[in-house]
Amino acid sequence: MASVPLPVQNLVLGGDPLSLDRIRAILTRLEDTIIFSLIERAQFAHNPKAYRRGEFQELKDIGFNGSWLEWFLKETETFHAKARRYTSPEEYPFTDPKELPPPILKPFPHPPILHPNQVNVNASILSFYVQHIVPRITRQATLALSAAKRANGITGDDEFEDDGNYGSAAFVDLEVLQAISKRVHYGKFVSESKFRDDPAAFVPHIQARNRDALAALITKPEVERKLLQRLRNKANLYALNFSPEGEPLDDSATRKIDVDGVVELYEHYIIPLTKEVEVDYLLVRLDGLSQEEVDALASKRKQKS
Repeated sequence: MASVPLPVQNLVLGGDPLSLDRIRAILTRLEDTIIFSLIERAQFAHNPKAYRRGEFQELKDIGFNGSWLEWFLKETETFHAKARRYTSPEEYPFTDPKELPPPILKPFPHPPILHPNQVNVNASILSFYVQHIVPRITRQATLALSAAKRANGITGDDEFEDDGNYGSAAFVDLEVLQAISKRVHYGKFVSESKFRDDPAAFVPHIQARNRDALAALITKPEVERKLLQRLRNKANLYALNFSPEGEPLDDSATRKIDVDGVVELYEHYIIPLTKEVEVDYLLVRLDGLSQEEVDALASKRKQKS
């Protein structure tokens, strides 16, 4: 009887959570999630009002002074926190954890995987997403909206006003942000896996606070090159529309998303930010350990195969 492959994202059933093969499988699947979510967001116009604080009187009336997206995140993450989502070592809220309620469910006995740390770059992810990603991927929908408005006699700055799909756009924004956050913070798993494999290579650089040396230990240029090529191939495929007969319509004018924008998102932001997370995590990897424990790690070298 053939064995059934275990779901890699299940920390209970997915085997060794620090296996690099398992981690790579998760990161590869997250590529699909991110691309498809960006395609969904590209259906709507930019809707800049949704990202500016203080724009919605309805939110002010209930005492919330942030943006529509920030409110949407807080409300959604409040529910997710009650369902103990953020007790998982791979999940991080965009809302300040102090503002979230405790879980209703009892704590889940996750195995000890990561060293205790406070590394969380969601504030940077949210800012970059709002300032750079959303305007880029929604350009086609925004231009289509302005053309429709001009046809109805609306010209000037009013052409580029949003389409009013605040709820629908925010729902997809949430999916994109959560997927990018998970992908970036999975860098901690990569660092922990490589640290455990050869602690002696890392300990001196951690003690010297040498970020460049630590980054060199975890960076594989050839792996990154293959990732970007795979990502471009996926985005090119997923961006296609199909005829009623199922034939691909390979026409740049009908593509569902800016493929170059997806690749640049990874190349210039997700990959570099993941490296920052990996190094920041390593810099606190020895915190709380006794000198004897640090010395033992410093003498533990990678086993030759």
